[in-house]
Amino acid sequence: MTDNWERMKAQILSTWGDLDESEMKKARGNLGQMVNLIHSQTGEDRQVIMRKMSAFL
Repeated sequence: MTDNWERMKAQILSTWGDLDESEMKKARGNLGQMVNLIHSQTGEDRQVIMRKMSAFL
């Protein structure tokens, strides 16, 4: 995730546009933290988030 951060960030924001970019920077490169951040801000199931994120990789 670290190598392609800008591309990933754009895809994450297009999918979950409500995310705070400063919070995203804290989770940069850590898939588990990013999933937890998205879950905490959207309430979406972690497994669903993981499937969507896997499609970005």
